[in-house]
Amino acid sequence: MKTSTKLFCLLTTGFACFSMNVEAQSDKNQKNISSDPVAENMLAYQRSVGGWPKAVGKVVVNYDKVLSENERIAIKADSLRSDATIDNKATSKEIRYLIKAYKAKQDPRYLAAVEKGIDYLLEAQYENGGWSQYYPDHSSYRGEITYNDNAMINVLNILQDIVEGRSDFDQVSGSYKIKAEQSIQKGISCILKTQIVVNGKLTVWCAQYDEKTMKPAKARSFELVSLSGSESVGITDFLMRIKKPSAEIKQAVNSAMAWFERSKIEGYELVSVDDPKSPTEKDKVLVAKPGSVIWARFYDIDTNEPFFCGRDGIKKKTIAEIDKERRVGYAWYGTWPAKLLDNKYPAWLKKI
Repeated sequence: MKTSTKLFCLLTTGFACFSMNVEAQSDKNQKNISSDPVAENMLAYQRSVGGWPKAVGKVVVNYDKVLSENERIAIKADSLRSDATIDNKATSKEIRYLIKAYKAKQDPRYLAAVEKGIDYLLEAQYENGGWSQYYPDHSSYRGEITYNDNAMINVLNILQDIVEGRSDFDQVSGSYKIKAEQSIQKGISCILKTQIVVNGKLTVWCAQYDEKTMKPAKARSFELVSLSGSESVGITDFLMRIKKPSAEIKQAVNSAMAWFERSKIEGYELVSVDDPKSPTEKDKVLVAKPGSVIWARFYDIDTNEPFFCGRDGIKKKTIAEIDKERRVGYAWYGTWPAKLLDNKYPAWLKKI
């Protein structure tokens, strides 16, 4: 081979290698550009059991924060923590975000994280059908069956979406559909068994239950055994999602709706007012307002009267009687059942 020909081949080969390197680097850069920074942070925070924490220590997880490589490594190294939870939408929120990110980006890591998260939810379910606030940590009230802040209902809605192939959950493996259906049936059984009966009538639900006896239970010092005007809404709404409701489900829904109707508080509204003496410079007071309809967060099971409670754990009849910190820092009144009564329940009655 002539020298000029050899030189040409070397130059050509070198150029080809250079082109390949540029292409590889370009692909890598493109991947970095097209990745979802929030999803990447969620991957870092996923615990080895499959769920996610709502906070690390007392610091709430912020997925919008830009993490350094050292921070990311440290977070991943902490994956054996037993702080995975379904409280405050943790785990449910990440699963829902990542399934959408997977559909948009087709990054297999996102789908793997979603399916690992679903496995966590299935593993965490009690045999009686309930879910605890935390898993595997069951210390204190963390092991109770938890409807509080819709923890259990958020899980059931994800499983129902898997069964129905909604909200992008048609992207997960088909094997999850059967598992989800079985889990939902156990969950519904738990819901029906825990609906509270007063004087022979079905009413609504407490925010949490003992995981063994399935009896209403106390959680934090100010979250006493009660009929819940808030959590019961999410439960009832979920039951109305069931396409072919049994007679028991229909009875549960109708009974809950009847309770919402007779437990509404008319002519009052909770308002925020300025209070220069308060650390937050705010306070909350109940005031008269014609035409307004609200519900209390907690009702006494025996009397069906609203009650309020500070961190001392002592029931009070009015919100004005509890300490200001809890008065301002908790949702004691709300309009939670309004949409069910006005729209969803009438539509459900027509459908069934």
